[in-house]
Amino acid sequence: MPTKELTVSVSKEVLTKAWQLICTARALSDLYEKNKDVCSKYVHATSKGHEAIQLACALQLLPQDFVAPYYRDDSILLGIGYTPYELMLQVLAKKDDPFSGGRTYYSHPSSRRDNMPKIPHQSSATGMQAIPTTGIAQGIQFLEQQGLKHLITSLKKTNSENNTNTNSIPDNENNPDTPSPLERGVWGEARWAAPVVVCSLGDAAITEGEVAEAFHFSVLKSLPILYLIQDNEWDISAHAREVRAMNAVEFAKGFKGLQTYSVNGSDFIESYEVLREVIKKIRKERRPFLVHAKVPLLNHHTSGVRKEWYRPKKDLEEHAQRDPFPLLREQLLSTGFDEDELNDIQQHAKEQVDTDYQRALQADDPAPESLTEHIFAPTPVTEEQGDRNPQNGEKVVMVDAALHAVDEILKKHPEALLYGQDVGGELGGVFREAALLAKKYGDARVFNTPITEAYIIGSTVGMSAAGCKPIVEVQFADYIWPGLNQLFTEVSRSCYLSNGKWPVQTLIRVPIGAYGSGGPYHSSSVESVVLQIKGVKVAYPSNAADMKGLMKSAFYDPNPVVIFEHKGLYWSKVPGTTDAKTIEPDEHYIIPLGKARIDLQADENEVKNGNTLTVITYGMGVYWAKNAAKNFPGQIEILDLRTLNPLDEEMIFASVKKHNKCIVLTEETVTHSFAEALAGRIASECFQWLDAPVKIIGSVNTPAIPLNSTLEKTMLPSAEKVLAVMEELLNF
Repeated sequence: MPTKELTVSVSKEVLTKAWQLICTARALSDLYEKNKDVCSKYVHATSKGHEAIQLACALQLLPQDFVAPYYRDDSILLGIGYTPYELMLQVLAKKDDPFSGGRTYYSHPSSRRDNMPKIPHQSSATGMQAIPTTGIAQGIQFLEQQGLKHLITSLKKTNSENNTNTNSIPDNENNPDTPSPLERGVWGEARWAAPVVVCSLGDAAITEGEVAEAFHFSVLKSLPILYLIQDNEWDISAHAREVRAMNAVEFAKGFKGLQTYSVNGSDFIESYEVLREVIKKIRKERRPFLVHAKVPLLNHHTSGVRKEWYRPKKDLEEHAQRDPFPLLREQLLSTGFDEDELNDIQQHAKEQVDTDYQRALQADDPAPESLTEHIFAPTPVTEEQGDRNPQNGEKVVMVDAALHAVDEILKKHPEALLYGQDVGGELGGVFREAALLAKKYGDARVFNTPITEAYIIGSTVGMSAAGCKPIVEVQFADYIWPGLNQLFTEVSRSCYLSNGKWPVQTLIRVPIGAYGSGGPYHSSSVESVVLQIKGVKVAYPSNAADMKGLMKSAFYDPNPVVIFEHKGLYWSKVPGTTDAKTIEPDEHYIIPLGKARIDLQADENEVKNGNTLTVITYGMGVYWAKNAAKNFPGQIEILDLRTLNPLDEEMIFASVKKHNKCIVLTEETVTHSFAEALAGRIASECFQWLDAPVKIIGSVNTPAIPLNSTLEKTMLPSAEKVLAVMEELLNF
């Protein structure tokens, strides 16, 4: 035992808890390795070597905080109160895995327990969690500044999980002088503690462009977030010297306002003291910080990529010299802890882990019938409501219907906000679809963003988790590509992989389609790509009334909704689209997503005589079909899908069975498209009712839409092209 006693500013209670938890974390990683034939069935990583910095952070977080751990952060999970048994349920993909019900990897948590920091879902986080987590801080700041702190998710009782946080201080509900968890600092220190957000990242993730977008927005808006960087020098098998020109602190110098600290992440006491100072500043000053912790990697990258396969012996030996476990033990002995007490704690932790492992092995696997649960959260909008054609109502163009819908939403819901490129300020969107809203509701609620489509889309995950209701805009469908990673990995999967705990409530507006010779970068149709992202609903209105009704429905839906708004229909300036201008519905009008509408009825006598066909379409296709149908009075039914996911299969199949002939009409190119898939589904489900092949009409199969107006016209469908196919099919 050392003769010199160490004096530290960390309490004995905290040090004891840290020792108990680091012993637990080490026992976990040792057990997983000892039982690798079982535990490696599903890929996992552990915090071995990273425990000190993770516990130093976790033990200072409060129930009102948010934290986004990454896949090596099981010590953070232990530190905020999860038990080894609960973590093992995830490593073994069991039914009662508290995070995902066996759906996702170890240490991919999502939690809404009232007495713990909240953990929204994130993907296999190699930087992708930076944007959603920064969005949480953005949402908290917005609600605080708008006087809506009571709406912050972490301040509300959710009753979604009832497990106990074993590391929390119990409340004395009968004593009004005892601070509640929301007014208690670390280990019972009475004070107001504003929520902080912690985003945990590996240093290798700093090279991701989306991390830069998150850093930029955090300093642009001065958000209350801590980026906790754990640098173990390895990016799977690539060493830092191969793949990074700078570390996280050096990189962060390019973001004015992001204050940085460096710390020895193997030293629990140093880490705790630095993080205590940083977290205190964030709670008080509400601005971003970055802490860069150097840590050793003592375990494998993951159970599937073993360290001995690629790391030299010298590197392994050097990392072992920085092991936080013996260092903390030495420090505790130096501060007066009894060696026998430390040994007892270590032995108890090992016994608990061994016992929990045997329990977890016996736990049930998920039931097969649970596979399709929580794809979407239930929506309150189940039927059409309000007045579609109010008395004395005025006709409006589609762009004004959208503008009025958002205006009514913002007026009624103070937690709602609208942001995107050029939607704020004087312009109000390049199509004036947000005109004057910023002046009416202020720059905090309607504002411009940088050119960051990934951030615009991905931040809605965090905004929704914080308690906001974001409406965002991608300026053109052609610009959605940088945001697809966030839409796919974070937005669409959150509800499913969190087992229903974290649906993402967001409305993503996307102007789409060819209009006015917009050329290859402003004219694309991208619905087939977005429809491949399961977990996202997709609406596509073709007239002003549907625009308003679907916009409202999308806003109230607790799931992510992409609404495609055809630029060519915004003002009904394209010849033959005047019907897109309709009487404006009242403010209560709402249309359930997934309900198609018959836009043009066929004559019943013609139906009886077998002289009709149905056109299944949406968007601009409605008008190509309507104009072509004028040549065949009473013989054409036009079904406007209105929503592409969910799809109104019942009405589609009923229409096909009634008319026996069908055209599927789209603005997209046909090959590998949504329309082609729909035609195949119709052919399969309605084969015995069909009197002719299902015909598909779409754009010519080119990589892009040419700028020249003659070439654009040649590429796109038209009423004339549709007329020719109608005639062919009616005469089949």
